[in-house]
Amino acid sequence: MAELDPQQAGAAKEFSRQHQLPLEVKLRDDATLDNFLALPRVEPLLRALRVQLESDGEPIIYLYGPAGSGKTHLLQASCHLSDAGTLYLPLKELAQYPAEDVLQGVEQLDRVCIDDLNVVLGDVQWERALFNLYNNARQRGCRLVVAGDAAPRALTVELDDLRSRLSWGIVYQLADADDDDKASLLQFRAARRGLSLSAEVANFIVSRAPREMEHLLEVLDKLDNASLSQKRALSIPFVKQTLGW
Repeated sequence: MAELDPQQAGAAKEFSRQHQLPLEVKLRDDATLDNFLALPRVEPLLRALRVQLESDGEPIIYLYGPAGSGKTHLLQASCHLSDAGTLYLPLKELAQYPAEDVLQGVEQLDRVCIDDLNVVLGDVQWERALFNLYNNARQRGCRLVVAGDAAPRALTVELDDLRSRLSWGIVYQLADADDDDKASLLQFRAARRGLSLSAEVANFIVSRAPREMEHLLEVLDKLDNASLSQKRALSIPFVKQTLGW
């Protein structure tokens, strides 16, 4: 995990100081838009995220999809995009804290990225605090990027007013990657590291490794390190030897 850039670190420090929460919000250094495979179906979303802080950018962007579809990567990438004041809030880690303490004053930032929205839905205090954040962010010009596991209309929401707010922005669905997408992503991420990974080897890895993208990228990390230390190309025999397949 990489330390935050100075602007994000400053926002996180002020966030923790104001709310006295024992939290160090960190961004992965590889979670950037340049490091996200731009399949044609996600190009409109990537464009919207890149220009969101411009005067005509979308005030609210909501994205949803299954685990491993790239939601967290894109939210953290949004925080990496500029030196503006931004904050990444993973609600899966923050749900244990009082909602008002977590969200108090964050609309003063330029962009707030809220991950795992669905985790706190059904909790009236959290829903009310989110409702207030949507209203306050709109008034102050704070941009929101919000991620959940379902479209706004399909979420289980107790507060009807919050449901209407969740539908304010533009909505993008991230599909689960199929095997061809996963192989393409492995090749893309390998090329970013300066590694040559053929389609044959990429397909072999996808057919044998755990299916989740997180695990596939961990496999690539292991192969990268082994290739560097042994000065060997990524062939099927080398993959079998390194991974014990």
